[in-house]
Amino acid sequence: MTQFPETRYATCEDGVSIAYQTIGDGPVDLVFELENHGNVEIMWELEALADLFARLSSFSRLILHDRRGTGLSGGSSFPDLETRARDLLSVLDRIRSPRVALFGERTAGAALAVFAATYPDRVSSLVWFEGVATRRWSPEYPWGQTPDEHREEASVVRDGMGSERLARQWLMARAPSFAGDERLEAEIARLDRHFMAPSTAADWINVESETDVTAVLPLLRCPTLLLDHEQSPTGAAQSRHVQSKIAGAELELVSGDVYGLPFGNRAEISDTIRAFVARERGVEAPDTVLGTVLFTDIVGSTQHQASVGDRAWVDVVGSHHAIVRDALARWQGVENDTAGDGFYATFDGPARAVRCALDIASRVRELGIEIRAGVHTGECEIVEGKHAGLAVTIGSRIAAIAGPSEVLVSRTVRDLTAGSGFSFDNRGEHELKGVPERWQLYGVGT
Repeated sequence: MTQFPETRYATCEDGVSIAYQTIGDGPVDLVFELENHGNVEIMWELEALADLFARLSSFSRLILHDRRGTGLSGGSSFPDLETRARDLLSVLDRIRSPRVALFGERTAGAALAVFAATYPDRVSSLVWFEGVATRRWSPEYPWGQTPDEHREEASVVRDGMGSERLARQWLMARAPSFAGDERLEAEIARLDRHFMAPSTAADWINVESETDVTAVLPLLRCPTLLLDHEQSPTGAAQSRHVQSKIAGAELELVSGDVYGLPFGNRAEISDTIRAFVARERGVEAPDTVLGTVLFTDIVGSTQHQASVGDRAWVDVVGSHHAIVRDALARWQGVENDTAGDGFYATFDGPARAVRCALDIASRVRELGIEIRAGVHTGECEIVEGKHAGLAVTIGSRIAAIAGPSEVLVSRTVRDLTAGSGFSFDNRGEHELKGVPERWQLYGVGT
């Protein structure tokens, strides 16, 4: 019987349990995530994975965890990026890890990049194996898939997840020299069945088809290494694209004709990671973070005040403020400022900010008023404990354009909240006063 480390659980703020393991006692805490394999116990049955874990844990305390809705973790659906980041934070807090190096494959690396930008004080470095910022095709990103291709992939996964046929197709695409190994195909199929149900796998494809972390990449401040293959079919084009967006990012190509983890050149990969995460670097307190700003304002406040009178209006504004502050507490927003009947608040993730805005817009109607709201995610400077910078200005300008009871968001918010259950209505491109370029905005519904 395969031996593996003890599986433990971290409890998230909403009560969901996240399964994790730690292996090794090296000087570096290293989080590792594969893109499309999981289950912290069954993974050890795959010889190549067990070997990779052993190599990585030889120089680190290796941290493995099952994402919400997969493997041994709780949750009923595949999580959005914000939830994934907070779940990982729960694991790190549970094991008392103050600072970690991150190692992620493909879109798992994209999720870890969001974590690194959101919680820069908790991350020492990022290693991204095959940099994939999005799976969505665009003229600027020709390696992605069209909507029709995504729908076809989701259908194939829904019908074949956990089958040896699908395992064979994966090997032919990612590790061709292992294709035809029936024992290995059976092992991968078993791993997939214990990773996620076919319906969850289809949800995962759909979520990732709408996710794009490109806007986050320039905000990364941690040392970043892109790893790819000398014989990559695209010439490591996606990794080079990601590298070009991250200041100071390095790119190294590993040898061999096998492309997919864990079947590539594990010795070279682990040695390269060991050398990168072990470099001596000064630790500086981050002065910028990936933050989300929310601005709200009462629509037609002057007219309302004139119609109800000053005394009654004071009561309405007081009730409005109480509703806003209650919503901020519920969705873990931080009040930064108020001006008259407007609020400016910040969040560590866009989904919470949007939910908070929708909550406020719904509840203030009982007061006979409506609010407008704007949400944006971007690089925020920390000045005397408060968020500042261009991202704050952008959020304010977006709110000014919003209509009554409307929550208007930037494209970045849309790209980072796939899987959150929101629907987005394209409101077109807009000029934002004092802000360069034109901005694509979206109205939000549920």
